[in-house]
Amino acid sequence: MSADGTKLERRKSTRFPVVVPIEVSWKGADGVAIKQEAVARQVNANGGFVKMPVRPDLGSRVTLANFLSAQTVEARVLAAPHSREGVANGVIVELITPNETFWGVNLQVEKTSLELQNLEKALQREEIDLRLLKEYRDAVEYIRTAANVVQRLRECQLRGLDEEELHRGLATERMRRATNLCLEVGADLDAGRLSGESRDAEELHRVLESLQNSLIRADKKRSTRSIRAGL
Repeated sequence: MSADGTKLERRKSTRFPVVVPIEVSWKGADGVAIKQEAVARQVNANGGFVKMPVRPDLGSRVTLANFLSAQTVEARVLAAPHSREGVANGVIVELITPNETFWGVNLQVEKTSLELQNLEKALQREEIDLRLLKEYRDAVEYIRTAANVVQRLRECQLRGLDEEELHRGLATERMRRATNLCLEVGADLDAGRLSGESRDAEELHRVLESLQNSLIRADKKRSTRSIRAGL
């Protein structure tokens, strides 16, 4: 707070929302080593907010270990519940040495997303074609989805969990994206922006025919399973 009661921003850079499983270790007041699983939620290269049920004291020196990458860093506790407004269910930590890569791909994705959003705003000011803006929005969404799946797959591997559900979800998302792309290609062809006689068009036609055959086989299998289930 400033002298006149207004809030001052102390952060050295913007924090980004992430979900990174980590382990926090430190020594308690009696010198006994303590380890606690936690989740980093709002971070930047200098530190961030770590959600955890059992918390070290304000000013404690702690070691953070990223479960996904096995990378470790040293940090100190800057704020805890009741020591700063807005801090609850966790602590604010500052990395002893700024390290952007420690938080993993999630932070990079969020930063890239913000840069793309800023670029989108700049393009809007320049009155760029809305179709181009849609390409940027689709790119941001794809990056987010891919990064989320990669992290969840890594968590499954570390915890020995079944990955099949994630792969099915990824396949469903891939089909949705392919459907939208086909609709856009069709619109481009109808508008004369593409030639239906090009080599790329011939390759696309071949792939679509193969995909249609795969869909027919999948539909027959589904029908067969339904009939058997009804018997």
